[in-house]
Amino acid sequence: MKRMTLALAAILASTGLVMAQSGGTVGGAVGGAATGAVIGGPVGAAVGGVAGAVIGSTIDPAPAEVQTYVVEQPATSVTITEPVAVGEPLPETVVLQPVPQSEYRYAVVNERRVIVEPGTRRVIQVIE
Repeated sequence: MKRMTLALAAILASTGLVMAQSGGTVGGAVGGAATGAVIGGPVGAAVGGVAGAVIGSTIDPAPAEVQTYVVEQPATSVTITEPVAVGEPLPETVVLQPVPQSEYRYAVVNERRVIVEPGTRRVIQVIE
């Protein structure tokens, strides 16, 4: 492991990505940032890109009129043991109420109003 670390430091230093300090050690913010970018950057970028794509493109909040309707409706809360979170489906035991002139459904679960995609039962928004 130590040889691989030294070899990596030598490669990075030779490419100009990391500046060596006196004594031949790589250190400081410049070295750490460059090493982190080279080693962690591609992994972080891939993970961040996938997470961003999932959250940004498939879980958009419901239109304002849907949110207003859900907030104004009287409803009884049901209690479930599963966490209520955006992106998570509600169990089949939770009855979903329709939102007129909309594709969305809603429910009040664990004292929280949620807007749901009816086909997947996936929570797209929690109204606090």
